[in-house]
Amino acid sequence: MINKVVQDAAEACQDIQDGATLMLGGFGLCGIPENSIQELLRKGVKNLTCISNNAGVDDFGIGLLLHRHQVKKMISSYVGENAEFERQLLSGELEVELIPQGTLAERIRAGGAGIPAFFTPAGYGTEVGEGKESREFNGKMYLMETWLKADFALVKAWKGDTAGNLIYKGTARNFNPMMATAGKITIAEVEELVPVGELDSNMIHTPGIYVQRIFQGQNYEKRIEQRTVRQN
Repeated sequence: MINKVVQDAAEACQDIQDGATLMLGGFGLCGIPENSIQELLRKGVKNLTCISNNAGVDDFGIGLLLHRHQVKKMISSYVGENAEFERQLLSGELEVELIPQGTLAERIRAGGAGIPAFFTPAGYGTEVGEGKESREFNGKMYLMETWLKADFALVKAWKGDTAGNLIYKGTARNFNPMMATAGKITIAEVEELVPVGELDSNMIHTPGIYVQRIFQGQNYEKRIEQRTVRQN
């Protein structure tokens, strides 16, 4: 029987080296690979290219890697909650490629599907379109966007089994599933690891064929990015 389980984040991330291109799943602070990020901090790998919807916050998620200056380039959609990201961007310390959120999602999906390029109207006539090929279809202008792929995709799921099949919960499903298909090596950390056969096959979001390593995560914080309460 196929068994893709590794002991922990240290074993899962052991061959991530300086200069690697990484996809990091999650949406805001939901469904991010917390254990894998902590291992990258421990290893001290540098010059990383990180593909993620957002850059975490100053003291959590990818924000921790930014504080240690381990990230060379960010390819992201939304980065408004991270003051250190803003500082590094404005000072020229960090390369940044900002992409409309839907385009980012589709570029990742295209990478997993083996589609090298596609056309989208998003960003035409703006800075997003500078230097990119454009073409008219049915009287409307479109930009050509290319796929995104990575050396490693680091994803986080709610449940997984020993063969690498994954189920995500809620908003964690936004970017994790497509990233899992677009990494040469996909590393999944899960809140609950179960034997093969315990997951309902109709509920699986990422088939195990896309996952090379899986481990039981620990000590998840599950932070709330913006906590809002009513006045007493």
